[in-house]
Amino acid sequence: MTSATASDAVTRTDAAEGPQPSGKLSLLPLTALVVGSMIGGGTFNLPGDMSAHASSGAIMIGWAITGVGMLMLAFVYQGLATRKPDLNSGPYAYARAGFGPYVGFQSAWGYWLSAWLGNVSNAVMIFGSLAYFFPLFGKGNNLPSVIGASIGLWAVHALVLRGVRQAALVNVITTAARFVPLLAFIIIAIFAFNYDKFTLNFSAGRTSAAGLGDMAHQVKSTMIVTLWGFIGIEGASVFSARAAKRSDVGRATVIGFSGALVIYVLVSLLSTGILTQPELAGLPVPSMADVLEHLVGKWGAALVSIGLVVSVGGAFLSWMMLSAEIPYAAAKDGSFPRWFAAENAAGSPVNSLWISNGLIQAFLILALVRSSSYQFLYTIASVAILPPYVFSGAYALKLALSGETYEGDQPGRIRDTLVGLVATGYGLWLCYAAKLNDLLLATLLFAPATVIYMLARRERGERMFTRTETVVALVITAIGAYAFWARLTGRLMP
Repeated sequence: MTSATASDAVTRTDAAEGPQPSGKLSLLPLTALVVGSMIGGGTFNLPGDMSAHASSGAIMIGWAITGVGMLMLAFVYQGLATRKPDLNSGPYAYARAGFGPYVGFQSAWGYWLSAWLGNVSNAVMIFGSLAYFFPLFGKGNNLPSVIGASIGLWAVHALVLRGVRQAALVNVITTAARFVPLLAFIIIAIFAFNYDKFTLNFSAGRTSAAGLGDMAHQVKSTMIVTLWGFIGIEGASVFSARAAKRSDVGRATVIGFSGALVIYVLVSLLSTGILTQPELAGLPVPSMADVLEHLVGKWGAALVSIGLVVSVGGAFLSWMMLSAEIPYAAAKDGSFPRWFAAENAAGSPVNSLWISNGLIQAFLILALVRSSSYQFLYTIASVAILPPYVFSGAYALKLALSGETYEGDQPGRIRDTLVGLVATGYGLWLCYAAKLNDLLLATLLFAPATVIYMLARRERGERMFTRTETVVALVITAIGAYAFWARLTGRLMP
């Protein structure tokens, strides 16, 4: 927020906070949560993921669309953090305030799904990367990998049980460490960049011989990959209740977004000036390692592999914290059963943490049985987070259109109307860009959630559904039932 009125709002919010309590999160750990959540394993596989179905020209357009859309979403979280200081827990709280308890619950559920499913994919990628040094780990989804990931899972679990603030400080260290291999790759790639190869990759998308489809199809194919890179942009807002200064939530969001966007664009585009599109598309996970090995030899691949383990380990910690925080906050508001609201002596959401990590453990075993790949897991995690993003933008738009919190701030209201409109439109575009198969698979995980919601409402003696919510619940259940039938009959495949 850049206007004078917005600045005044920030000042008022901070002033109202008074002395900052100990144990709260300052700007640095909040920013590290945002960056740590976004810059994870996906960053190290951008060269291959982005080039799998798109030319460099389509990649540039894809990043432009994503940059604008995610910038608007960052502004949404920045604005809501100061205009609605009474709402904590980010996307869940905004969906609930704007569209009722059931929509809020489904947004919390989707965010929770995305958080712990994303961590399953992170675990697979960590051990797939360690296979560079220890081939027994294979692609990260075999028995040795699952055993190693399980040990790591419960070790990090023990760290978070010691307290959110302590875990956040560890996250600051791992966030700083992950920039070493990324910056090394960018600097080396800049000097090695071949403009002729880049233009060849750029024009490849215009020819049918490339087999990539038309430009619109290529751009659409990049959307879930670019979305995966920015999941976590809302990390600071999720922890807004634990922030020392409310204004730091917005600052951390915008700072984290800006840094991540620059890194993502450089990594994916510089690679297209080093290898051809077919070469990049055929690289194994993590593709950045092979690109750097092509330039400097084996030590480059080793550096990236080590960096990935550190980076994804940090992301694993960030997302473990986020996955535990959402059900905990939702339980305190009455959307989840009270059991999820339990804390231990260190203030960690203990029951929420146990159930989240138990699900991660279960899906690690499932990944072993079904040989689920890193790409499949992050795709479902990306689709699951779409409802929280759409409803966050829609709530900001609703506030701006109604004028609530905008007394005497007409310029800010006009600006935020545009921001909310673009952010909501971008979220809906992502729903369109996602494959129908992936949307149906995600609905399989959403449909059973209504039972949890009904248990929470019954526990508190509250009305189950409004008429509108009844219709929404029936639609979700019907789609989920169809997806279940399609999966059983082999019509829907992961």
